[in-house]
Order: sequence, then C-alpha cells, then structure tokens
Amino acid sequence: MKLNNVMKSLLILSILVFISKPVNTCTNVLVSAGASDDGSVMISYLADAGGFMDPLYFYPGGEYGPEDSVDIICWHYDDLLGRIPQVPRTYRVIGNMNEHQVAIGETTFTGRSELHEPNGFIDYGAMMYIALQRSKTAREAIQVMTGLVDEYGYKSTGESFSIADKNEVWVMEFIGKGEHGEGAVWVAARVPDGYIAAHANQARIRHVDWDDTENWMWSDDVVDFAREMGWFDGPREEFSFVDAYNPVSPLSLMVCEGRVWSVFNRAAPSKEFSDDYWRAVRGAEPYPLFVKPDEKITVEKMISFHRDHFHGTSHYTGEGYAAGPYNNPYRWRPLFFELEQNGDTVRYSWERTISQPQTGFSFISQSRNWLPDPIGGIFWYGVDDTYSNAYMPLYMGMQRAPKSLATGNVVEFDWDAAFWVFNLVANYAYGLYKYVIEDIKKVQQEVESRAHAMTKAVDVAAKALYDKDKDIMFEYLTDFSVNNAEYTVQRWRELGYHVFSKYNDRYIRTVDKRRPWPEGVGYPEEYLRRVVEERPGYYEIRWRDPDEPRY
Repeated sequence: MKLNNVMKSLLILSILVFISKPVNTCTNVLVSAGASDDGSVMISYLADAGGFMDPLYFYPGGEYGPEDSVDIICWHYDDLLGRIPQVPRTYRVIGNMNEHQVAIGETTFTGRSELHEPNGFIDYGAMMYIALQRSKTAREAIQVMTGLVDEYGYKSTGESFSIADKNEVWVMEFIGKGEHGEGAVWVAARVPDGYIAAHANQARIRHVDWDDTENWMWSDDVVDFAREMGWFDGPREEFSFVDAYNPVSPLSLMVCEGRVWSVFNRAAPSKEFSDDYWRAVRGAEPYPLFVKPDEKITVEKMISFHRDHFHGTSHYTGEGYAAGPYNNPYRWRPLFFELEQNGDTVRYSWERTISQPQTGFSFISQSRNWLPDPIGGIFWYGVDDTYSNAYMPLYMGMQRAPKSLATGNVVEFDWDAAFWVFNLVANYAYGLYKYVIEDIKKVQQEVESRAHAMTKAVDVAAKALYDKDKDIMFEYLTDFSVNNAEYTVQRWRELGYHVFSKYNDRYIRTVDKRRPWPEGVGYPEEYLRRVVEERPGYYEIRWRDPDEPRY
C-alpha cells in the first residue's frame, strides 16, 4: 500500500533547526543503564526553534509490498526531494521512540561551511524517523541512518545524534562531504555503562579508540577525508572529530558548551567542573565526553536537568538588571547584539540556558529491558518551555495519540491543542515571572507526581495483562496514556483561568472575594533606583523651582 501525503510528510520531518539560522538551539542528555537509578536507558531531546511546533508524531507501522515506496519531503520547503523503496515491515513510532524501545534525538552543530552543499536528498529528519521505523536496536539504527546516506546522499549540515535502546546508548557525530564527495563522514561512541553524556549544538567526540570496535564505530574515510581537505595531517591516533569537522569558537563555547557544563555540573558536583572552558578562557580544558554521576539518575532528576537557567551558579539568569523587575530568566531573541563602544563595534551574546521559551516539544525516553517492549518503553513528552511545562508518560503500547497532542499548528491559536494551552500560560508568566512561575510549579508538581506514581502501578497491572491477554494490555496502556495526557492538558487550562484572574491588571488577588481590594505587584527596590537614576528628580514628590528642567 502507498502512504498518503500526510503520512509521507510526517515521516521525514526534520524537527529543529533551520539550517540558515546562525544559532542552533537543541540539547540532549544520554544516560546509560548503569548510571540510572532503576537500570533504564534514557535520552532527552529539546526541540528548540523560534516559531516552531509540530503535533506529536504517531506512525502505526505496517506491512508493505515490493512496489511500495516512501517520498522524502523537505520539511522546510515541503518539496519532494526523492523517493526510496519501502521495506516489507515497519514499526510503530510514537514521537521519537519506537515499539522496540529505540529512541533517537539530535542537536545540529552545522560544522565546516565547506561541507554544507547537499550531495543527496536524505536530511537528518529522514535519517531519524526512517531509522525508528526500521530498527530494533540502537546499532541497527546507526546502520540504517548511515546506510541511507551512503545510498542516497546527504542534504543537511553537521549533526550529533543520541541513539538508545533498552540495553545501550550511543552518541554519533555526523557531517556530509558536501560537493567534495559522496555521502558523509561520521564516528559513533557507546556511552560506557555507569556514565552519562550530553551535547548541545557543538560536536564533542575528540579522540577515538580505534582498537575498540565493540564500543566505537566510524566511517572508513573519516580520517582520510579530513586529510584530503587539509584539516588534519597527523597520525590517526591523534585525530579529533571536533578539531577536524567542527572546531570550537568563543561563540560555540558560550552558547553551546555552557549547557553541557550545566548538566555535568549538576550530575557530578564532586568533579567541580570549571566554567573556564565554556566561558572561552584560552587554554581551558574541554569537558570530557562521558561523566560518571555522583548519584544514580532518576527520571525526575533527568527532568530537572532540563529545567535550568544556570540555577545555583554565578551565571543564573533570573537575577540582575537583564532579568527585569520580575526576575525573568529569559532573554528575548535575537541572541546576539552589537554596540558601538569607543569607536569599535563590539559583539555580544546573551546567556543560552537549557530551558527556553521557543521549545516546540521535548522528551525523555525511558527504555527498560526487564519489561516487555510495550510496557518497558515510556516516552515522557512535553510541549513548550521545559521550566513551565509538564511531562506526560506515553507507553509504547499506546495504539492512538491523545487528541490534544496530535492537534494544532503554529499559525492558528487552538484551545484544544496542548501546544497553545501551555504557550498561553507560559507567555502570561513571562511578564510577571517571579509570581506566576510559583503558581505554575505548584500544578507542575501535582500532575507530574501523579504521573510518576501511576506509572509504577501501570507497570505492574500491564505486566499481569501481558501474561494473560495482550489485546487488553494494549487497550489499558492506551487508555492510561491518552487519559493522563488529556487530564494534564485540562489542568493547564484551569491553571490558565486561575492565573489570568489572580493577576488581572497586575494586581495579586490573594482571597476569593468579589471585593478583594488586591495589592499591586509594584517593582523591586533595585529596579526603582535605576529608574530614578535615569531621570534624577523627575519622580520626586515636591515643590519645584521655576527654573528647574521639566524633562
């Protein structure tokens, strides 16, 4: 059978970064089974791009004939890029995780500009989603992804991929050869058991263990091609993928590696990782590719990594004049700006935290090898800003998508779409952040604590049904996943009603009375002092002399 146009378009969505944009803004964290509290393998993915949203990807899987094919549609321009043969059997995919508990995420590092010209029609979105449809393990996914580009060429720029299954997790750095050759060059490393990794729009694999073919994979010409291009001339043992294909700069360090530092700093505080490297101090030591956390990582801890504005450090963005009078930790785009100083143009950049307003969606995948695949795979899914969202568990046994997660577009507001419900509440909070965020966090804690508690019970009940009646098990997992998601979205609608009325006209209603005489929010003293200093005497309440300036 042929895929309909909608399914074809969904199949190859490249979800994040507009290649033409100067800044890429996604974050991934990878957790091996030995580093997690319960033996889960986990990865995360924050799909950050201004003006971006996509409904939850849901592909049911199916069986196909020898004449069936898949259209590769450019997600950005909606053009037909090419067509490839379909395989006889594909697997169900929910978001970025499939029915065999394989999950894939990415961050775009762009890399050498000489390699940006496409040499084929497979983009990184097609790589991810076709691999999810066709792979039972992470290693198979790597083979599918690299095989697609070997056969059909590559269209995107440099990518770091996170690829997990229920037993192991890999990070793969990947970049096309552009007009200088066919296909791409790449290297992949398995995260050692007991360790975590992270990447955030900057390639991170430096030296490769060429003798360890069990835990490392690479393209045959990854070193030779760098030599041909003049980017490396030493012995293979000294080769660094980062230095050859994505050399660091003060820009990439400040807006990319700072997020890696934030994760490592919170996961392993005993290591006391210096901020020198990401603050672009000359000669500073790069952060390691893998880090052993001080304590085992829970799903809740994993979520906390992604709710971060450099909390607890001198770089916290919720303080200072830039945070405004209400401690807003965000800096509105553009990220960069220039100012003339002493006759020179100086370029600046705001801090780039993990939590961002422009997150379209994010996830934390949980792959568990001690449970059957429909139960073991949980896709913790959230929309919009990670600091003010709620993660909803979707079991891989789910047979249909929640309507609120599968609805909506970025152009038209839709109260039925989770994306717009969460955005509306978050955008209201940005103007009065230090007050409204506390109301949000209260409901966030409520719904997520409920979800974490319920999944423990669902695991047990679903396993009992799996052993007795698998059809009922699938119904049960679907009902829980859908109903809990819709419950969460409804609680957010109610939260919206609450904060709109509580802070109406920038007053704070503290009692539910029709004549509450609420107190105004006012401004903090530091902000008031800056206002007064800007216009000395203007706001003073006093008699003025006739010759005083009126401003």
